[in-house]
Amino acid sequence: MKMWKKVFIGFITVLVALVGVFVVWGETPAQPMTEAKAALNSNAQVTVTTGNWLVFSPASGEVHSGLIFYPGGRVDYRAYAPMASQLAANGFLVVIPRMPLNLAVFGVNAADEVIRSYPQVQNWYIGGHSLGGSMAADYLFKHQSRFAGLILLASYPASSDDLSAFAGRVLSISATNDGLATPVKITASRALLPASTVFYAIQGGKHAYFGWYGDQTGDGTASISREDQQAQMLKQIIVFMK
Repeated sequence: MKMWKKVFIGFITVLVALVGVFVVWGETPAQPMTEAKAALNSNAQVTVTTGNWLVFSPASGEVHSGLIFYPGGRVDYRAYAPMASQLAANGFLVVIPRMPLNLAVFGVNAADEVIRSYPQVQNWYIGGHSLGGSMAADYLFKHQSRFAGLILLASYPASSDDLSAFAGRVLSISATNDGLATPVKITASRALLPASTVFYAIQGGKHAYFGWYGDQTGDGTASISREDQQAQMLKQIIVFMK
């Protein structure tokens, strides 16, 4: 009996240690670059609110549509502030929720409260980068009538989230030198998305350049600048949402 007690205590000790390691791993995300931190400041065109959500609102008060954006896995949600600021300057409300342990898989339903908080927004889009995009697609799969469209950045739905019959619009932006969401994986995801999906591949871009957070293990090598990739990405999103 004493032996089994020791085994049980040993098992619990190892389990607690593993949980602790996982929590530390999740709470040490890729940090935002200087450009991302600068974009957290309000300006003449954009009003920024920080907290558990980053909210970027057009300073004019006129909102065309809203985008709920889920960050990539273990990426600080502030790393997407430059993109959000530019979209807000073009008339869109953008909300980036901070995910538990910086993993959108633990915050899939974050869009619930966002939508409730902004009843004045008539056209909602949901999207995300990498893991965030997959989780956004998962939320959309269960709440399709709430959204006008889906925006995927270096991302694709899980095989269980077949959105091929989704009545809204879908934009999938990828990068040809992405070592994580590779062109092969993006191509394989086409069957899970509507036939009308707009696919745009950024030539020479890579996975980490969809945000402002430095390099990422397993990623490819870009042949263009982060600024160039961001400019192409923003142009496609703005045209798509307008």
